[in-house]
Amino acid sequence: MLNRFRHIVEEMRGLIDQTRSASCLIAVSGGVDSMCLADLWLRAFGPESCAMAHCNFNLRGENSNADEALVTEWAQSHDVKLHKVSFDTLQYASDNGVSIEMAARELRYRWFGELCSEYGYAAVVVAHHADDNAETMVLNMVRGAGLKGLTGMKPVSPLPYANGSVLLRPLLTFTRKQIEGHAFAWKVPYREDETNSSVEYRRNSVRHEVFPLFERMNPSYVRTLNRGMAYLKDASDIVEQWCVSQIPQVIVGDTPLTISIPSLLAI
Repeated sequence: MLNRFRHIVEEMRGLIDQTRSASCLIAVSGGVDSMCLADLWLRAFGPESCAMAHCNFNLRGENSNADEALVTEWAQSHDVKLHKVSFDTLQYASDNGVSIEMAARELRYRWFGELCSEYGYAAVVVAHHADDNAETMVLNMVRGAGLKGLTGMKPVSPLPYANGSVLLRPLLTFTRKQIEGHAFAWKVPYREDETNSSVEYRRNSVRHEVFPLFERMNPSYVRTLNRGMAYLKDASDIVEQWCVSQIPQVIVGDTPLTISIPSLLAI
């Protein structure tokens, strides 16, 4: 797993702007996914190649503080620079009229963008993996997403709420079982988020109620869904390229923008 991870990251780093810094910012919550990500990164590239960022959303009382304590101790013991922040997530959600999940997303990604601007990190690295990708596809399908919504997460994408920064997802080709196996084999410490077992959240409902049915039908359902997303991405790219190629035939003026209806109907 380590050699494959190293190869994936090296390919990703070749696609991003290295003029800021050779160092990347790893988002670490204290759960098994992000702790495994941090462990793999340090084994592959060393502590000087990264810094860590931890958000305390203050949503789970002492458990949130225990997560922060674990990440802090691990970073110190491995000589990794750590950025920490504490958010009043409930207040932010109330003030902005958004869900708790959206509030946490906005808060953390905006903070990541600020850190990249201040310290010049080349990218933010997150621990999304193949199971997360499959869950996202199913959720998007239920919401009625179009073709793009069914193509899955991108390994390299723009950092939300930030200009010029990018997000890396080097674990997308690894399953949750592989990640847990690495943590067990290398004795990587982590904490379980007790809310992950609740089906109150839609993503957890897919994970605990829908996916067990998929697994009974196809034990390799995670890889099958991810392979399907790759096919859909290829199809989406073809459609997008074709649409772009037709623009000169359809748009006949740009001041003001003028579209030729006969040309559009003739396509």
